[in-house]
Amino acid sequence: MCGRYSITANADAIRERFAADAQGELLLPRYNIAPSQPAPVVVVESGKRVLTQYRWGLIPSWSKAAAIGNRMINARAETLAERISFNRLLKKNRCLVIADGFFEWVNEGPAKVPMRILLKSKELFAFAGLWDKWMAPDGNEMRSFSIITTTSAAHGLMEPMHSRMPVILSRENEGVWLESNLETIALSAKTLTQYPSQFMDCYEVSKVVNSPSNDIEKCVERMKS
Repeated sequence: MCGRYSITANADAIRERFAADAQGELLLPRYNIAPSQPAPVVVVESGKRVLTQYRWGLIPSWSKAAAIGNRMINARAETLAERISFNRLLKKNRCLVIADGFFEWVNEGPAKVPMRILLKSKELFAFAGLWDKWMAPDGNEMRSFSIITTTSAAHGLMEPMHSRMPVILSRENEGVWLESNLETIALSAKTLTQYPSQFMDCYEVSKVVNSPSNDIEKCVERMKS
């Protein structure tokens, strides 16, 4: 599962890292991105990578209301080809969801403790994402995305925290996911896998991250022991 994440880099760093042209203004950094909020993604337009901003929480083009997006922040890798909301997007509407960390809440006695998960290198990475375009009744266009998740079974870092984890793409697979013409089954098998636990890390953060209204640096700061 992925219900909150962060991007502490600026737009220039993201553009350089993912070799993408920026489109529109990006309000960065972001310390506590929550569903229904706009967030940076990289898509391909006219054969070029574009860094832009879509709403988190997929609203399928056929939906009658935007509220469905609140239930579609994640998409299971194992069933993408079976779900009407996702199977056509897997063929043509793939994106990179930019991040440098995400949050999970673990049980410690009666309380839930927020943890930030990141790469040991602390570098930017990309979740595998799918996006769609929806026309509101008033004629306004909205583009939104969902983050793909996979099982965390046998994953040394994530399994104790949650049964699901977001698909973090390796650098090699970022291009494969975004630009490949592989058949969807082959594409999924190649790219939608667990990121190796030996390259990941985590630490406890303040409960200030519990509220999605808090988008401040304290959300990503390590709790002092």
